[in-house]
Amino acid sequence: MIELACCNIEKLDLKKGYELVSQKRREKIDFYRFDKDKKLSCGAYLLANKMLEKNNIIKPQFKVDKYGKTYISNYDNIYFNISHSGKMVLCAISDREIGCDVEYNDAEIDLNIARNYFFNTEYKNIIKSENPSDEFFKYWVLKESYMKYTGLGFRLELNSFEIIIDNEIKLKNDEKDIKFSLFNIGEYKIASAGHYRAKKVKKFCVDEIY
Repeated sequence: MIELACCNIEKLDLKKGYELVSQKRREKIDFYRFDKDKKLSCGAYLLANKMLEKNNIIKPQFKVDKYGKTYISNYDNIYFNISHSGKMVLCAISDREIGCDVEYNDAEIDLNIARNYFFNTEYKNIIKSENPSDEFFKYWVLKESYMKYTGLGFRLELNSFEIIIDNEIKLKNDEKDIKFSLFNIGEYKIASAGHYRAKKVKKFCVDEIY
């Protein structure tokens, strides 16, 4: 099982949302200086809660593992991951380990990031594509979703594994048969990595996540 959902939180009522989140999440929200970042932090939590409630996960107890990945300690076989970028928050829910990522598709991205940090063949594919910035963000969200799936995040170096984008997206020399999903939602790229392919991304209105 896998479910992906996103929400544009530009019009999030921060005061209303703040009252609905846990104390630990409030501390994270308070860490940010700007309202746009506070909204992203708050909105990601609210969206995750909404999806967990939808799957009958009531009063989840969140804990953080040694690598900083948040998990639910009082339910078996329920995994989630959140991401945010620009004005968009994303959440993935699965009954097996899952990673997800959303990124604003910035046409002005410095492609030297790919040259310096991506697998060499990935960089070459980006440069020779018709739309290099668009291709860059395909690789970026796929790679980061896999890094988050592993639980290592950026402890796993970007050039230590190769993503192959063909008729089917896959990890080169993959022994775990990881399934990737890739979507365009407006100006954003969304990806997930796990043991299932997602068929769609459900879009929530901001009023639906309170």
